[in-house]
Amino acid sequence: MKFERFEEIIVYQKSKELAIEIYKCFSMIKDFGFKDQIQRAVISISNNIAEGYERKSNNEFKHFLFIAKGSSGEVRNMLDLAKELGYIPQQRWKELNDQSLTISKMISALIKTL
Repeated sequence: MKFERFEEIIVYQKSKELAIEIYKCFSMIKDFGFKDQIQRAVISISNNIAEGYERKSNNEFKHFLFIAKGSSGEVRNMLDLAKELGYIPQQRWKELNDQSLTISKMISALIKTL
């Protein structure tokens, strides 16, 4: 599996889509510390995929993919908290949580191919 640019990587595209959804979902939340943390975590996924790819070394790419996978877990944790705090409804939580879980699995699969 050879990519010319990180923008071609499907998991990068999906993580960017999730970031946009998270930003939209929490745009009106007044808990600025919470909002900042979940936004930083979700952006970390696509940023680490991009940065790792640009390192042009499979070992470094793997390292950054593991960081991206960790950030995906952080997003799911923050989503759980958001649901418990009443920041998002159950259905929206499920949609976003499922997206994050899919991304995490896709990152694992990409790591295995390297």
